[in-house]
Amino acid sequence: MYKKEAYRETDKMFDLISNNYSMLLVMSRFGIEPGFGEKTIGEVCRQDKVDCCTFLTVVNFLIQKRNTPVEDINKCISLEHIIVYLHNAHDYFLKFRLPHLRRKLTEATKDNCPEDVAFAITKFFDEYACEVDKHMMYEEKIVFPYVRNLLKGKKNPKYNISIFHRRHDQIESKITELKYLLLKYYPGKGSNLFNSVLFDIFSTEKDLTTHNQIENNLFTPAILELEKQI
Repeated sequence: MYKKEAYRETDKMFDLISNNYSMLLVMSRFGIEPGFGEKTIGEVCRQDKVDCCTFLTVVNFLIQKRNTPVEDINKCISLEHIIVYLHNAHDYFLKFRLPHLRRKLTEATKDNCPEDVAFAITKFFDEYACEVDKHMMYEEKIVFPYVRNLLKGKKNPKYNISIFHRRHDQIESKITELKYLLLKYYPGKGSNLFNSVLFDIFSTEKDLTTHNQIENNLFTPAILELEKQI
């Protein structure tokens, strides 16, 4: 049974996941493992040393499909824990999701596609993966260290989070182009593998969209508030 109201720490973790299976990704990115039995969200978070308020803020933000900043953001999330979440999401995309998707895409196009078309599709995907890597490495090497220093009370006079926000490109746009390219121009009959690749592309597009929304509406506003305090 789906809840209409926001989840709370007294709700069962099992109920959250079984009613919203996409929250499995959120759970894993916070470092929470399955096997929580009948424990509440609060109990599981304390057990795995995850800030419960941050976890619930992300969960409810995604389930309610919001795309606006959360009020009193500095009371709702821990920047240390949201960085862990974002870092683990980067690892998931760069080390698992995109390499896995490329292998499936290569397999799906090797037989039914003319060689030049298959090459063009793979090249397009590789360019996209390179953009995602560049985007996420900027955050890992520039943004996250900047925020960690802010949390120590150290402010860089040559940098602020508005610089990141201005250059924060929407990395899901190119995968949308790949989706349209395959749907419109993939030659030959459909197959279970090809449909599986398309499904994965749709899922990746959605996951990247929500990733950007968390950065824009939770992470960045919290940093802006921290900058004001220093």
